[in-house]
Amino acid sequence: MDASIFDYDLPAERIAQEPAKVRDASKLLVVNRQQGSLEHRSFRDLPDYLGEKDLLFRNTAKVLPARIYAARPTGGQVECLLLRPANAASNRWWCLLRPGRKLPPGSKFGLEEQFEAKVMNKNDEAHEYLVHFKLFKHASVAALAADQGKMPLPPYIRRDKHDDRDSDDKSRYQTVFASDNKMVAAAAPTAGLHFTPELNQKLKSQGVETFDLTLHVGMGTFKPLEEGEIAGHEIHRELYEIPVEAQAALRSAPTDGRRRVCVGTTSTRSIEDYLTHAKAATNDTWLREADIFIYPPYRFLGVDALITNFHMPKSTLLCLVSSFLSQGDTDGIDWLKEIYAEAIAREYRFLSYGDAMLIL
Repeated sequence: MDASIFDYDLPAERIAQEPAKVRDASKLLVVNRQQGSLEHRSFRDLPDYLGEKDLLFRNTAKVLPARIYAARPTGGQVECLLLRPANAASNRWWCLLRPGRKLPPGSKFGLEEQFEAKVMNKNDEAHEYLVHFKLFKHASVAALAADQGKMPLPPYIRRDKHDDRDSDDKSRYQTVFASDNKMVAAAAPTAGLHFTPELNQKLKSQGVETFDLTLHVGMGTFKPLEEGEIAGHEIHRELYEIPVEAQAALRSAPTDGRRRVCVGTTSTRSIEDYLTHAKAATNDTWLREADIFIYPPYRFLGVDALITNFHMPKSTLLCLVSSFLSQGDTDGIDWLKEIYAEAIAREYRFLSYGDAMLIL
């Protein structure tokens, strides 16, 4: 199966540059797989489709304001994007740096009265830099980012260092259920951006049980499919955590006749990787790097319904969603293209700040 089959034409005007004014006022395209039908609703109508037989799994990862602007000793500007700690205790992080060609190992950059940083090493294959931070005011690099950083919005959302929308982005490019103890994501689990406290409470009052897990969303989620055969694509790895309660719910649902509803592809990836590798529920939080690549004709192990946004052409997320539309075969690929074509015609908003789809 060639990667080109997952390409489609996405008009630039359909890429959302800002979120809906109210989180749950975004559109919701409801896909019923059994009936082969589509409905056009609002996200606040989600409770019409969920009830006491449903278990909702969501990703509580919080996005670190990881984009830090600094300068070299010569005055040249530097953009540093924090990816993950190499050794948090010693303030060493793997980062993306721009302009990388001017920052070889041994180079320094910093921000007056805030920090000084030295490039220690470079991973040429991944274009990542190991950076050691000397902090002047903050107890950790994460604390520095929380104070001085900007949100690491995807490249298709246009912002610059002087954009006055950053305070709004710090609120809206974050789910309302993101945990302060899980500030581990380089990108938001965007299907969760549509939920509000009021909507969560209504779902709870209808008997929907909610379970939290955490996938450390990385920048690899934006990496497009490589040219050629799908099977040859090197999928990115992301650390995830599934607590004991969520493990038990995932395994008991088929016996209890309850439906497992995933909020987003990040929750889906965590659950499918867990059920692929864990032979039974454990007595502790399950911790592993997800390396699963879901593409047709995959058959899902632990997801019965999916809430997701509309994704980039030639992305691995399109592979996952098309697999879910028609499990065990490849029919979902063409159906997904038809669904996306209708969404474009009806002016749905695409990608991270865009509208949502519920697949039942």
